[in-house]
Amino acid sequence: MLKQAHLYIKGDVIGVGFRAWTKIQAKINNITGWVKNVYDKPEIFGDAGGVEALIQGSEENVKKMIDVLKQGSPISRVDEVEVIWQNPKEVFEEFEIVK
Repeated sequence: MLKQAHLYIKGDVIGVGFRAWTKIQAKINNITGWVKNVYDKPEIFGDAGGVEALIQGSEENVKKMIDVLKQGSPISRVDEVEVIWQNPKEVFEEFEIVK
């Protein structure tokens, strides 16, 4: 069964290749969806911004991807990942970086 999680990733995750690294991890973990930098939600991320992602896959793969994102890439620092489980409204065929 398809599972979906909406993620808010907080920390030093902008300008360090985090989105590209996330796309690679999504391919490894058989995840579809999207990732983007966000600067206009200070109530969630603070003044520095953060990364927002929507991930889809099997429950096992989505949970594994969340764990990977909590660790972060080698040159990022992840302070917190807020996870909101959702019912999928659309099905993504691939994982993409949204501008």
